[in-house]
Amino acid sequence: MESLLGITAKDCVILAADSTTAHSISVMKHDQTKMYQLGQNLAMVVCGEAGDPAIFGDYMQKNLALYKIKHQYSLGPHGAANYIRRTLAESIRSRRPYGVFLLLAGCTEAEGSSLYYMDYFGSLAKVPFGAHGYGAYFSLSIMDRLHKQDCSREEAIEIMRACIKEIQHRLIINLPSFKIYAVSKDGVEEVDESASMEE
Repeated sequence: MESLLGITAKDCVILAADSTTAHSISVMKHDQTKMYQLGQNLAMVVCGEAGDPAIFGDYMQKNLALYKIKHQYSLGPHGAANYIRRTLAESIRSRRPYGVFLLLAGCTEAEGSSLYYMDYFGSLAKVPFGAHGYGAYFSLSIMDRLHKQDCSREEAIEIMRACIKEIQHRLIINLPSFKIYAVSKDGVEEVDESASMEE
């Protein structure tokens, strides 16, 4: 019942995640944060089986911080994506796999804007835009139609708002609020939350 969205722009990556947590037919929470900041300019949004996103998100945060302490440098988006992918691939071969889906975003001078799509099988793809959950059925066609390789931050946010509006209008499941984040060379920041509310 969750939705994650991501789109690349010329100088940043825009991520969005609904803020609802549900169990079976009950809504448990309306203010859940599904974004985990993994570095100064690296973040991921995670959804999945109950409990797994929080456990996995914290685990990746701490392991990438430990990597920085041990090696005296941070992993870039490509390195972090492969590290996370390997963790998921090893997890699915264990007795306690993580049932998570995620979008990883990073922006560096060397790599530019990067968005990676991953699922609990450990598959990994670098994409210009992506989505997980039921929201993907409504948003991928909008992103495909409107996304340009060199779109500005403002254009990417407008595309994201159009996707959120379509999800809230057409999806039978109520997802009343989304949080939008911008990942750039300057860091990770939350875009005005009221912009993601249905008009």
